[in-house]
Amino acid sequence: MPTHILLPLALLLACPCVAVEADTGPASDVKAIDDLVEQYLQAVDKVDLTLLSQIWSHSSEASFIYPLGEEHGYDAIEQHVFRDVMGGMFSSRDLQTRGVTVHVTGNAGWSEFHWTFHATMRKDGSAVTTRGVETQIYRKEAGRWRLVHVHYSEERQATP
Repeated sequence: MPTHILLPLALLLACPCVAVEADTGPASDVKAIDDLVEQYLQAVDKVDLTLLSQIWSHSSEASFIYPLGEEHGYDAIEQHVFRDVMGGMFSSRDLQTRGVTVHVTGNAGWSEFHWTFHATMRKDGSAVTTRGVETQIYRKEAGRWRLVHVHYSEERQATP
């Protein structure tokens, strides 16, 4: 391979900015967000609106993007995502995560994970299982971490 290609490639690979691991931030903040992810799972499974209220920011900036649409503001998230979809469509729910990672920088943090959702349809009792990937954004408000944004997508089924 010509030297004019190898030298820039070697410099690029040696650059510390290429190989740096993500900063996870202070352990206490990472744990606090990890605990909120666990509480989020409980809120989904039980459609626990009290717990949901404690997890989410009540700021108008709160948002939730999912395959059924977009919700803006805590009240819309509570009503449309949790009451209508989680509580209205499903008689039972079991949200499980894998590969949760949490990162914190200052007063902002995020988590990323894959999930499997097992549920029973309220209308006919049929079982449904979906899988996906999710990002959650957190902000420290008055000294406590609060969820301000969720964006999730279902994983695509492999084509035969």
